[in-house]
Amino acid sequence: MDQPWRSAGLKRKRHGVLAALGMLALSHGPCTDPIELARAGEPAAPSVPAATQFPLKQVVQQNPYPFIPPQCYTKTIDSAGKPHNPCFTCHVGSRAPNFINDGEVQQSYDFVPAARLNRWTNLFVDWASLGASSSTEEILAYVRTSNYFDPAGEILLARQLSALPGEWDYKGDGRWSGYIPDARFQFDGAGFDRLPNGAYTGWRAYAYYPLPGTFWPTNGSMGDALVRLPEAFRQSESGASDSRIYDINLAIVEALILRRDVLLEPTEERHLGVDLDLDGRLGIARSVRFSDAAELRMHYVGKARLELAAGRVHLAPGLFPEGTELLHSVRYLDPTDAGVVMAARFKELRYARKAEWWTGARLDRRAQNEAEEKVDTPAEVRALGGDLERGVSNGQGWWYQGFIEDGAGALRPQSFEETAYCVGCHGGLGRTDDSVFSFGRRLGPLTFQRGWFHWTDRDLSGVPDQPIHGGTSTEYVKYLEQNGAADEFRQNGEAFAKFFDSQGRLKPDMLRRLRRDISELIVPSRERALALNKAYRALVRTQRFSAGRDVVLGGAVEVHKSLPPGERTGVARPIAPGWNGTEFFPDSAAE
Repeated sequence: MDQPWRSAGLKRKRHGVLAALGMLALSHGPCTDPIELARAGEPAAPSVPAATQFPLKQVVQQNPYPFIPPQCYTKTIDSAGKPHNPCFTCHVGSRAPNFINDGEVQQSYDFVPAARLNRWTNLFVDWASLGASSSTEEILAYVRTSNYFDPAGEILLARQLSALPGEWDYKGDGRWSGYIPDARFQFDGAGFDRLPNGAYTGWRAYAYYPLPGTFWPTNGSMGDALVRLPEAFRQSESGASDSRIYDINLAIVEALILRRDVLLEPTEERHLGVDLDLDGRLGIARSVRFSDAAELRMHYVGKARLELAAGRVHLAPGLFPEGTELLHSVRYLDPTDAGVVMAARFKELRYARKAEWWTGARLDRRAQNEAEEKVDTPAEVRALGGDLERGVSNGQGWWYQGFIEDGAGALRPQSFEETAYCVGCHGGLGRTDDSVFSFGRRLGPLTFQRGWFHWTDRDLSGVPDQPIHGGTSTEYVKYLEQNGAADEFRQNGEAFAKFFDSQGRLKPDMLRRLRRDISELIVPSRERALALNKAYRALVRTQRFSAGRDVVLGGAVEVHKSLPPGERTGVARPIAPGWNGTEFFPDSAAE
């Protein structure tokens, strides 16, 4: 198995080394920002700009460092001088072919000088007060109305992008060159997305353990995940569509990402011509066997096997094949009588495509070059590639693109700067596998529908917390212990009161319940869900996502507005990630 690896003994180049194209195109206008008005003590009533007023075509840099997540400005030392460590969720000693290896970031705010000013000023706005005028009936009707489908069931964005509005036509050629949404969100019993005529779209939904903190529904949103491999991975060698071939290829990719064996339904290898379980014969395979020498011993099946042999697709531990696509909807919360569930309305639709194959050696060189540049030119700002239509490149073969709500609640393309926000997490962290979080956190084959389902098919209740570090702790319990809160900003008062006593100590009975059922922690009450929905809706009306899209009820208190040079987090010892199969045991999740 791969071991954590340190690139040439150098620390990687971290926060402040990337900036979107057009950094000098700063735009300054009259002070109509509700954040500035609030600071001046004036009413901060949000306005709704017309679609044509929002500068989608411009590469405007309100925030030159949109790829530094707002969570990285959190105060890690509380008023009593006690340190907290939410950082270990993302910043860890990596495993090849991820050479970021940034565990030491748990101990220091490693920003270049110009990035020490926190430009995520939306954090400090009391959006809950701004959204308080919305009634419960109004906000429920809003979040239960789809902005992805029209009443006839057609995809709104697909229709709009096919008749491209002028303000969205960055290239001026009358056609959209990026992703056109095509997922139907109609899943069968195996998680495959289906068209109205029953045909496959290629997308497959998978359930996963939400990353601790921001991605828990109790902190504002509920998100799903879909994957689509290239067409050859979905076909038999003759070129016919074959869902069983697709299922096996997905298991092979999962074994490569997890670096461990993955269970299969009994599969006849002889018909495939591939020794899936690596037992030296073509028999009945009940698992895909992972090998460190994957490039020599492992193979795809169906037409993808032929493409691999011809060198048109590739295979390696820890990497997705080129052409892989991922889709992630970020949604409002719907507090129903049965509990808080995923709403119909999208806040965002995020898309990623692996456009180019990068070898481990190339990824290693990139990490070394960035580490050297960090030492040689610590204040240098490097440009990101991309544009409004195609999205932003993460410099590792992936392109990221997104759609977000406009002031009236419809989805629109993100500006270049808004999309650059994605790159900080998808391309600059030790935690990810090939720049991706969720696939390596997928619920395993012993769970409901073998983990291939959408959150609209089953909620989060009954899913147990997962053992880490050889079973000495569980992931969510560890996060609460280290962070002393249920969110990076340490302001989720509801979760704090539920899991901590008045002295800030964890309640043993609640930890026992959490180990059996993660929904005890990560799903909010009806009242909190409504407040978060109203607050975010108030932010959407302003369209000032350049100042952040995270809502903190009451406005953030435990967040730095600026950082002094050399600021330390107070964390004495970085937490190890527990790689080599000891961190997650997805097969243990409940049915």
